[in-house]
Order: sequence, then C-alpha cells, then structure tokens
Amino acid sequence: MRRKMECAASSKHLCGFPRKLVFMAAGAFAKAITCHLNSTSVHNPETLIRLVRCRPPSTPLITVSNHMSTLDDPLMWGFRGFPSADARLARWVLAADDICFKNTVLSYFFRLGKCIPITRGGGIYQEHMNEALDRLSEGGWLHTFPEGKVSQENEPIRRLKWGTASLIERAPVTPVVLPIVHCGFEKVMPEKSFFGRRPPLPLCKKDIRIIIGEPIEFDLPRLRQAAKSLSREMSYPSVGWPTNSHGLDEAAQRWLYTNISDQIGTVMESLRITLKKFKV
Repeated sequence: MRRKMECAASSKHLCGFPRKLVFMAAGAFAKAITCHLNSTSVHNPETLIRLVRCRPPSTPLITVSNHMSTLDDPLMWGFRGFPSADARLARWVLAADDICFKNTVLSYFFRLGKCIPITRGGGIYQEHMNEALDRLSEGGWLHTFPEGKVSQENEPIRRLKWGTASLIERAPVTPVVLPIVHCGFEKVMPEKSFFGRRPPLPLCKKDIRIIIGEPIEFDLPRLRQAAKSLSREMSYPSVGWPTNSHGLDEAAQRWLYTNISDQIGTVMESLRITLKKFKV
C-alpha cells in the first residue's frame, strides 16, 4: 500500500521550507493559547525538554498522553521553554485519517506537520504503522494517544489500544517511553459548548495543568520470553497476524501488547491522580 502524501512528509520536500513555515505558525499558535491566553502550569518539564533536545541520536522517544480535546496537539507543546516552533526537534504524531486527512489540502498540511495518518480499527500492521516504525528507527520522537479517541470526562485512563505497545516492541532500538497527563484542554476546546458543537476558536482564561512523568522501563527480552511461555495457556481470537521479527506468534504478541499497555496505563492513571492534587 502506498503511503499517503509521502512527499510532503519528507524533510527534503521543497528544501524543508514549507515544513518550517507550518511549525513556526503552529508553534506561535500554541504559545499564544497555552502561555498567554490561558493559565498553564507544568510539572517536570525539564525531563521532556532534555529528552527532546539531548538524547543520543540513535535513541527513539515515544511520548504517550491522555486525549482531552482535538487541540491537545499542538497546544500541549506550547508551554514556556519548549521549542515548539523548531521543525527539526518536533514530534511525529499518529493522527486519525478520517479527521486530519479528509482531503488533499488537509492531507498536505498535516503531512508537513509531521503527522502520520492512522486508520482507526485498521490494526497494528497497517502501512502507516510501518512508517511510524521507520521514524523510530531513525531515532525520531513519536507522540501517541493510546486511548485512541478524545474523552472530555474526568474519569480514569481507559484501557489502552495495542498500537503504541506494538511500536515499543517492534522498534529496532527500544524507545524511551515518557508518559504525560494533562487536564484543561477540554475547557479550551470543549466538544459541545457552542450550540452543541465545538467553538469556532479556542476559549481563553482556562486553567491548564500538565504533569510529565519519568521514563517507563521495559525489560523486553524477559517479557518476550514470558509471552512465548504464558500465551500458550491463553485463548485469543485470531485475526491472522504474522509471526513478528522476534519470533512471537499472534497469541504471544497479544499477551505482550496487553502487558505493555497495562503497564503504561497504570503509570498514566497514577499521574492522573497526582494531577488532581497538583496546585497551580
């Protein structure tokens, strides 16, 4: 399958000038909304900034966060001190194909913005998941919303989809995995505040809080061995996944992705509970 608008996703497209313009504009927009028009507090920003700026070139980074509004990305990168306008340092992000890539203009814009189109329900072996793996193999930074969709309710972190876990396991170099939890963007861009719809522009004078955790460590060799052993005792409906590069059949992959997802979800829920006590 051909990757959508692949030319625009390349850093060499028109010498990188359109990408720089998009990130300058998106970065200025994010700074204006997050820093100046709303009240934002961030706990532990130095960990994210350090990993974005200073990690070894061959080490990929995956950040994961809850998903409170359609503007979480780019607004969550607009806090003070973060290089939100730097296209070279900016994240790649998995973005819903049916929202961000509805037509040619939107597809071009979001591809310039380092968005990777993902078909929700399309499975972990769809072509653009391979593109995400390519970015990780280059030592890139990828952001995902592992809950899979926006939820504006103040509720526990939902069961995570397996896509992020599969990228962690399948990446040639194990990524640094950094959890982020936030609240307040659901007030900046509420789903049903303007005649039952989203407002035409982001709202102002809201309280935004972001908590950045510490990297989550995974002992993948041990987990793979456990997956091979314990999956024999589990019953999973088969959808025809191929055996992966580490020799894991579909049952073992499902066990492993569930384990990794549960570990990430537990850490994110702990951060969410902490965030509720976090004073501005």
